[in-house]
Amino acid sequence: MSKTALHETHPQILKRLKRAEGQVRSVIAMIESARPCLEVAQQLQAVESAIRAAKKTLIHDHIDHCLGQAADGRAARASIEEFKTVTKYL
Repeated sequence: MSKTALHETHPQILKRLKRAEGQVRSVIAMIESARPCLEVAQQLQAVESAIRAAKKTLIHDHIDHCLGQAADGRAARASIEEFKTVTKYL
């Protein structure tokens, strides 16, 4: 497996994923200690949001750095911006 270059957003992505990792551990502990379902559901929502944000940032980063380098010209850049907008629906 080849190693890709660290992009400037990767530290931000790692921070979000590590936060989600801690939240997952917390959810596990909550379930093990029979915490109320509402509290568990709220924490699961936080985990989901953190992972979704990390995924969106990673996809935008890929578009900017990998696809953006291959595209030149105003029309190509407009297409990339439109594609980035569409990714919010992933």
